[in-house]
Amino acid sequence: MSRVAPSRLFRCMAVAWLATAGGAAAASDTPAWSLMPQPASMQPAASGSFDVADGAEVVVYGAGLQSIADRFVQRVADTGGLHLRMATAASAHPAITFELDPHADVVGDAGYRITVGDQGIRVVSRTPRGAFYGGVTLWQLLTPPGWMRGAPAAVADGVIDDHPRFAWRALLLDSGRHFQSVADIEKLIDWMSQGKLDVLLWHVTEDQGWRLQIPEYPELTRVGACRKAVGLDAELTGSADKPYCGYYTEAEVREIVRYATERYVDVVPEIDLPGHSQAAIAAYPWLGVTGRRPAVWTDWGVSPWLLDPNEKTLRFVDDVLDEVMRLFPSKYISLGGDEADKQQWNASPEVRAQMHSLGLANMDQLQGWFMGRLADYLVRHGRRPVGWDDEIVAGATLPATQLVMSWHGDDNERVALQAARQGHDVVMTPQESLYFDHYQSSLPDEWAGPPPAATLRQAYDTAIIPPGANAAEARRIVGVQASLWTEQMPTFAHDQHALFPRLAAMSELAWSPADAHDWNGFLQRMPAELARWRALGIGYADSAFAPAFQVAAGADGAFRVTLSTQAGPGTIRYTTDGSAPGIHSTPYTQPLTLTDRTTLRAAAFAPDGFELAAPRTQVLDEATSLSRDGGALATCSGQPASRLDGSRPAQGTRPVYAVDIGNACWLWPQAQLSGIRHVALAVERIAWRFGDEARDATVRRKASAAGEFEIHAGSCTGPLLASLPLERAAPAKGQIHLDADVALPAGAGVRDLCIYATGDPRDGQWALAHVAFSK
Repeated sequence: MSRVAPSRLFRCMAVAWLATAGGAAAASDTPAWSLMPQPASMQPAASGSFDVADGAEVVVYGAGLQSIADRFVQRVADTGGLHLRMATAASAHPAITFELDPHADVVGDAGYRITVGDQGIRVVSRTPRGAFYGGVTLWQLLTPPGWMRGAPAAVADGVIDDHPRFAWRALLLDSGRHFQSVADIEKLIDWMSQGKLDVLLWHVTEDQGWRLQIPEYPELTRVGACRKAVGLDAELTGSADKPYCGYYTEAEVREIVRYATERYVDVVPEIDLPGHSQAAIAAYPWLGVTGRRPAVWTDWGVSPWLLDPNEKTLRFVDDVLDEVMRLFPSKYISLGGDEADKQQWNASPEVRAQMHSLGLANMDQLQGWFMGRLADYLVRHGRRPVGWDDEIVAGATLPATQLVMSWHGDDNERVALQAARQGHDVVMTPQESLYFDHYQSSLPDEWAGPPPAATLRQAYDTAIIPPGANAAEARRIVGVQASLWTEQMPTFAHDQHALFPRLAAMSELAWSPADAHDWNGFLQRMPAELARWRALGIGYADSAFAPAFQVAAGADGAFRVTLSTQAGPGTIRYTTDGSAPGIHSTPYTQPLTLTDRTTLRAAAFAPDGFELAAPRTQVLDEATSLSRDGGALATCSGQPASRLDGSRPAQGTRPVYAVDIGNACWLWPQAQLSGIRHVALAVERIAWRFGDEARDATVRRKASAAGEFEIHAGSCTGPLLASLPLERAAPAKGQIHLDADVALPAGAGVRDLCIYATGDPRDGQWALAHVAFSK
């Protein structure tokens, strides 16, 4: 009699389990599965569950699974407080089994099956990679909605069959503009892997810093890894006299790659060329067109310093790529190719002569030639080039072998579709919804980031297959990628706040089948995921779930307050005595009418009582109608404002300002001016670091050497109500307060206001924190 293979035996047992009533707990007592990203197929049983408690045994069958099971056990202990025990295969009563079966009935190398029944939980896969992802799902099964640390977990019976939709499930991390420690990058890799992401596109060269050690070219890190500490960089270094520096040694790179490999994350390096290269040219001026040595850039934006596309530069890049290939085993290497401002090339007789000698019509074609040479070098060495879609936008041709990252998401993903039609594999990373450095909401306490907002809903609803793509073109879409550019992400806390929870939305786009896309279902699964992140120590943003206050004047001096949340789930509960709202506080059902001198606090709660966001506060008094935060005002240009960090105060939290970069001008429509005698402003001057924004700066005539803030009625050219000189504020560091008397025109009641700073914003960008009138 032949022995039944373990995988077949387990599948037969699973059918038997699902046909058997009961289990360790009744189905009504067991939380429903709450999994992120949503698995490809889930078949919960009609009843029954299996309890996993302290001391439950875990067994592995198959080579390469021990380390996966060990990390799973450790994660369950660290987050859920359950202490499972690894046992030998001879154990009589394992609660959890990981099994490797090369013939398992799962989809692909990343696929797995989980069966839960009265005899235990079994994870079956063809490869260790599949077992790893099965372990992630099992960890989530053991931390269901409402889970409590250390309590036994009741897992509902059923079968989960799962596999990813796309092979490339990526996060781009920019270490060029701001530098992250090895420990923080490893934390991020770990968190990525828990969302089943499998590619870290590591952006390690930039105008603002070259971060990768290349022993053959030591100046790249001796010179190129340091920049002058301008603006808030001085807070990071401790002094404006101490440069902002950082790079990764060969040993550190190998450690990061090793750590990522254990978690099935492929680290793909990006050496951005021929633009974003000012730091390299600062290290070796012969790499540039002019022969001059620029400083490592301290601005943000697009620098005009491009590599000279000659043979000497090509040999340099080949040398760099040789070292990159030694350090990174990934078959993919990104060459960038984005935002290459051609003004220096166009101004160079030598570059123009080279273009003509090659028979090329324009500088975009010359860039295509340059990038093609580098792509061919990678292909000859068994690697595949990756790069951005900019040259397709310019009408030029990309190397045929290149995997294209499409970030131009406007016009219904026209550029991505064009790349697919040219035969390229395409990764979707539209800036409109998957650039996670963009801020997430219009809340007063929203963190720094460029405009426009990229909300959680926008991230979740990203179009992955371009409209108009046929079946063959749709197959060219091979992945999804979120990008974290770090101009305004100076710390790892900023990185976490920017990435989470939006990274969960992106991971579901990349992993789950298209027909599983369900915004409301995603929101229902978020509370359990937020609880897991808290246990992991992730400093996620709660912007999507936080109450926003809309305050209007009511009758007899009262206020009418409307509460809402961006995402909409849960119940808003509030108090009016300044105390923190809890699960038993009054639920919000309709707009509130509240009297003067009320402190309204509100928070949103999931049905199980989980607090979705920290309480927000709105004070209602006479000042409410006579004052505004700068973030509540409109920009004079009509463009969405950037949110910029201010200097850290001696006490309290760092201010964040809403600023139209290059145009220090705000509008307050329908301001109540009756009886107003005085105005006070809180302002701060921010170092100009905005590069190519300089060309569009709005300069306003100054009445004094230092300039002033002016407040005008009706329009920005209307009657002057107040002028607040800046002599005292201009040299100050941090936020400063100005005040002045107000000269009201006759009959002033409700008027539109324009508030602006005079002078040239390129000498220092003024930010408005708060404006308050008084009688």
